Amino acid sequence: MIVFEKSKGLTNDRTHYCPGCMHGTSQRIIAECLEELNVLDRAVGIASVGCSVLAYKYFNCDMQQAAHGRAPAVATGIKRAVSDSVVFTLQGDGDLAAIGTAEIIHAAARSENITVIFLNNAIYGMTGGQMAPTTLEGQKTTTTQAGRDFHRAGKPIRVCEMLATIEGATFVERVTLDTPANIRKAKMATKKAFENQIAGKGFSMVEMLTSCTTNWGISPTESHKWIREYLIPHYPVGNFRED
Repeated sequence: MIVFEKSKGLTNDRTHYCPGCMHGTSQRIIAECLEELNVLDRAVGIASVGCSVLAYKYFNCDMQQAAHGRAPAVATGIKRAVSDSVVFTLQGDGDLAAIGTAEIIHAAARSENITVIFLNNAIYGMTGGQMAPTTLEGQKTTTTQAGRDFHRAGKPIRVCEMLATIEGATFVERVTLDTPANIRKAKMATKKAFENQIAGKGFSMVEMLTSCTTNWGISPTESHKWIREYLIPHYPVGNFRED
């Protein structure tokens, strides 16, 4: 009896992620959902710019690379051109909530029938640990070495709460990947987001709170605790919209 095996939705390539990074966990969740829903043969993933930039090497389905922040626009084009495809984007907070703000808002407003997976680790990971739109107030980064100052940089953006106000968004949920139990909940939300797309219900997004051990400057074990102590209080998990 098989107890555990690698998802058929993943390739055999070794990932480039840092120790403790949760990108790999998010990708396994996505791959398992696509496999269980039997849509791998018509799935198309959009790799964004950021730590997920090489995601096209890791998924065993069709993949397309998008310019920085433009993954929702690319996903829109693919979904409209090939309507029976199952299209998803994999985007970090710098990609989605900074340069891609307009794309994600208007994709939701148009209720594009795509699935967005948004990884929020409150920092720019790939480019050296700069402040992101989601960086917490007081959080130290390479560009906020004394901590993020509200008067200079504003408050961190809560993307789920913002998109939940848009009528075209049919499913918006925030999850966290800090414990096995929460990973299971994250998979349930992700599967629901894909099921909505298959049913033609429109725009769905799952935000996943993840770690950046390298740029946070802490160990993988400490990063799980940091998520619980700092990220979740500011970014509470739960469902924000389901139509």
